[in-house]
Amino acid sequence: MLPRALLLRRLNAANASARLRLTVKPIRLAASTVRHSSNASTSPSTSKSSGEPAQQPSWLTRQIESSPAAKNAFLGIAKVLGYGSPKQLAARRAFVLYEKIAAMKPDEDKAFWLNDCYLPPTFQSWFTVTNLHVWLLTVRLRALPAEHGRHYIQALIDHFFIDVEDRVRAVLQPRDPQPEPYTFESSFYLNPNALPKEEAESGEKRKRKLSRAPDRIVTRQMKIFKEQWAGLGLAFDLALVQGDEELAAAIWRNLLGARGAQGIEYPAGAAASAPQNTSFRRTVNLVGGEVVNVEKVDFEKEATTDDNSGVHDFPPTEVDKYLTYPQVMLDLTTYIRQELARLDKVPDHDIMEGDWEKLRFTRVLEDVKKKSAKQ
Repeated sequence: MLPRALLLRRLNAANASARLRLTVKPIRLAASTVRHSSNASTSPSTSKSSGEPAQQPSWLTRQIESSPAAKNAFLGIAKVLGYGSPKQLAARRAFVLYEKIAAMKPDEDKAFWLNDCYLPPTFQSWFTVTNLHVWLLTVRLRALPAEHGRHYIQALIDHFFIDVEDRVRAVLQPRDPQPEPYTFESSFYLNPNALPKEEAESGEKRKRKLSRAPDRIVTRQMKIFKEQWAGLGLAFDLALVQGDEELAAAIWRNLLGARGAQGIEYPAGAAASAPQNTSFRRTVNLVGGEVVNVEKVDFEKEATTDDNSGVHDFPPTEVDKYLTYPQVMLDLTTYIRQELARLDKVPDHDIMEGDWEKLRFTRVLEDVKKKSAKQ
């Protein structure tokens, strides 16, 4: 994973290319206006129909347009710098795929993830759901021609982690006033450092004391998210070829927190007065990596320690929630299979031309209803 500064430097080429085209386009418009100005007496409605005055070309535009050699040299330099290259175009279009399609899914299906999957409204849950949809897009982008697919996939992942780091820093290293987010503010999770709603609506700004975590904590958290991204991708790639049973298992481990992996704890007795076991347990998924040395981990101790993720085994008083898990895993398996099949039907040229609306995901239970209707 590249540092944030390098990723931003790479993706800033998109904005430079857009500015380049805005510089060249007015040249042609202005030249057209000059060519037809001599015919103004024969077509008076042309100048009157335009409500705005023609944009005046800049000095650079005039110089380039007046000399074919200068124009060729200018476009040659732009090409060497990568403006308009397949890599630069992929970076700009992948941002739209990420912001408008993948990053929106936790908020769009918020009720399903919180109420049906029992995920807590935390940033960790937001990351997990977004990670799933980034993977779904990645699977489709792999089918693009190789010279385009690798650029789209890398750019999509770059945008994902730039956004994740931006959100992590908004929580761990808040600033006042708050800078503009890389994409948008999500209502799926609560940022404890966000401006209170009443204060934001009133327009009054009070001086707030904000604590900042050291950079090493942000770096450690980003490494953890990188390992989670890689682990989910590997598990779901394997499930694609091994079948729906493996896919359901990957959903249970990666999306539902593998609740109940160490066994289900039932109430101690039928009587309401019977003392209940309130022990805490969660599943520890550590396979080794850059963050934790698994040889030094006491798994039993970790399993009974709250990591504040909000994902842990249900207590005995809520044991009936496990009964919904088979249906939830079936619904998500259906959703993933249906979405992959739908994405596969979107032509390559539509994706590379930026027609992102055709890639927009449906709601989870919509796919389930469609499959039931077909049956």
